[in-house]
Amino acid sequence: MRFAVAILMAIAVLCLLAPLVAPYAPDAIDMRNRLAGPSLDHWLGTDHLGRDLLSRLIWGGRSTILLALITTLATLALGLLMGAVAGYFGGLIDDGIEGLVLLFQGLPGLSFMLAIAGTLGPGALSIFIAVVITSWADFARVVRSETLRLREAPWVEGLRALGAGHGRILAMHVVPNLLGPVLVLFTLRLGRIVLAIAALSFLGLGLQPPAAEWGVMINDARAYYRGAPILMLAPGLCILTVALCVNLVGDGLRDRLAEPDGQEVLP
Repeated sequence: MRFAVAILMAIAVLCLLAPLVAPYAPDAIDMRNRLAGPSLDHWLGTDHLGRDLLSRLIWGGRSTILLALITTLATLALGLLMGAVAGYFGGLIDDGIEGLVLLFQGLPGLSFMLAIAGTLGPGALSIFIAVVITSWADFARVVRSETLRLREAPWVEGLRALGAGHGRILAMHVVPNLLGPVLVLFTLRLGRIVLAIAALSFLGLGLQPPAAEWGVMINDARAYYRGAPILMLAPGLCILTVALCVNLVGDGLRDRLAEPDGQEVLP
């Protein structure tokens, strides 16, 4: 877990400092050096338009990871709201939200995501909407399960007896106690969303060329995979590394947040 965190921090620093660290601009074209191999001037070589591959990887990580973080946070916020409200109030509200959760979980995730992105058209906003709509139900299910357990706790009854309103109990007491399992689910979902964003961009439904984004870079390199395989391997390994490290961090957090009796907090 610590090794995975160190790698993620290094990638995050490189992406944040892309204007200072990247040796070239991501869209700087040099047709005289197209498909050049690794050299002192271009450590990983250049693509079919002579653009520096290392620079595009750094800027591409900035686009992919930033979009994945924003999308995952929005998914978390929606799932947390729906799940907490359903679990706390119960009754018809719980039945209605649980029906929506079952409906969205019953739909094929990737196909539904492709349908939404294809309907809205390519772009970052389409990715955002498609991923949030198809991912919030997992958060809501876990949050609802934990809220059902917390609302029966004696301290919640004590807060009600003291006159605390439902909104205050939810916002100030229930939600903070959900942060453990939600944090674990956030890290696990972040890895999947990185893969989803790269997949949509690869299929032409996300960010569009000449944007520096890992999925776009893999799509651009398809025609040159025999003569210059590094054009596909480099962004593919970046996606794999980020997704794997995020999942390792999530697994580590899940183990650390396990309850003393051996039962995990996250169902």
